[in-house]
Amino acid sequence: MADTKQYPLTDIVRRGDHQAIASALKNGAALEERDARGQTALLIATHANDVEAARLLIEAGADVNAKDNINDSPYLYAGARGHLDILKLTLAHGADLTSTNRFGGTALIPASERGHVETVKTLIDAGVDVNHVNNLGWTALIEAIILSDGGPRHVEIVRLLLEAGADINMADNDGVTPLQHARSRGYQDIIALLEKR
Repeated sequence: MADTKQYPLTDIVRRGDHQAIASALKNGAALEERDARGQTALLIATHANDVEAARLLIEAGADVNAKDNINDSPYLYAGARGHLDILKLTLAHGADLTSTNRFGGTALIPASERGHVETVKTLIDAGVDVNHVNNLGWTALIEAIILSDGGPRHVEIVRLLLEAGADINMADNDGVTPLQHARSRGYQDIIALLEKR
């Protein structure tokens, strides 16, 4: 049996021992205890994409919106990294869709930039604001263009964002629109989608 005095829940989760996690939770382990980086056990499980550990912690009441020292939460990190199973668990357990990361962006913005198509679809369906602007002056649509290779995954993400109401005229801080960015990079498929709008 895990001694939660000797081994904090964060350490038990890091080991990936699901039986020990369940036992620690049954014995009253501190769910929201944090490590030196301000990470909760749930955020550690999310970093590892350990779906079973995340499920055990979330079902025990772990806060899916608890942020660490750099403003990551289990919900935001799962969205940004495309950890779809954990993301869906956080959405079913009170994820704050307006929550923002250290760049002032919602989970949808990094998900769009990194090409996580299913994650983008899931976040749009959940109701995340597709026109949210981060601290850099970028929307999910702009990041899906300027931080991508213009390949099939990003073309699909641009299509999803447009269908969800992304504003094609919303320029960045320098006044450059998504279409201008796409043209400057020669992303023909994305240009075609934007011009159709």
